[in-house]
Amino acid sequence: MNSKLLGHLACFIAYSIFGINIIVCKDLMGGHLISPMAIFCFRSMGAGLLFWLISFFLPTEKINRKDYIKIFGASVLGFFLTQITFLMAIPDITPMDCSIVSAISPILTMFIAAFALKEPITMRKAGGVALSFFGIIFLILNSVSVTDSSRQTSIVGILLIIANCLSFSLYLGLFKPLIARYSVVTFMKWIFLFSTLFSLPFASKEIFTFDYSTLSATYVSELAYLIVCATFITYFLIPVGQKRIRPTLVSMYSYVQPIIATTISIILGMDTLGWQKVLAALMVFGGVMMVNFSRSAKG
Repeated sequence: MNSKLLGHLACFIAYSIFGINIIVCKDLMGGHLISPMAIFCFRSMGAGLLFWLISFFLPTEKINRKDYIKIFGASVLGFFLTQITFLMAIPDITPMDCSIVSAISPILTMFIAAFALKEPITMRKAGGVALSFFGIIFLILNSVSVTDSSRQTSIVGILLIIANCLSFSLYLGLFKPLIARYSVVTFMKWIFLFSTLFSLPFASKEIFTFDYSTLSATYVSELAYLIVCATFITYFLIPVGQKRIRPTLVSMYSYVQPIIATTISIILGMDTLGWQKVLAALMVFGGVMMVNFSRSAKG
């Protein structure tokens, strides 16, 4: 298969899984049975174990000593901060609003990559950023809080998703050269080992004292989806894309998320489509398109 085509396919599948994951996490976090930090630790340990198991069947790959610090930084930005802010945000934002806010990720990634490459900022780029920014502000001003906790959005939830986008954009824009040096399995097994060691002290008490017999079959299956599909598979596929296509193109596949998450959330009655959300989405996506179709946008 053509290398670039493989990169695009890997990103499409990964972000499709992320789209479904918004709905799964909304239901998972709605029960408030396990804290966001403990769920993160389960994801990190579960996916890490799978990557380490696979690595035993592959040729040993040596890591440059100096790169361990960089891999730790990639672990903090690309997994710990990205996922903990997402899990903390989910109870306070609807799936549709989460998808709308997440659409700013390509803009953040482009400007981070542009800064590293010294790419000039055009008037169209500036205008696109401004339009998306006003779209997010409009969404914040029109956020509502209702009795049904599955259908509420708060400013805190929106800000946490913005932090989620920023941390993942930094990961995409800053660590492409590092990712290119190692195989996906080698890179990811260390990413998840570092994130587990980082989070375990904060979650160990809950993990070892929790009464797991109280968990329903649905909750366990959703947790399994989160670990296997939305962590192990996606974090295997994204580096495949990062190796083959530019960071901005990788982040542009976040456009797949709103289509999937919004459709499912409306069908399940977890969200409603009002004119305010339509207008906010048009402003955000319009700004993103202005930035990405700017003449100086090479990624």
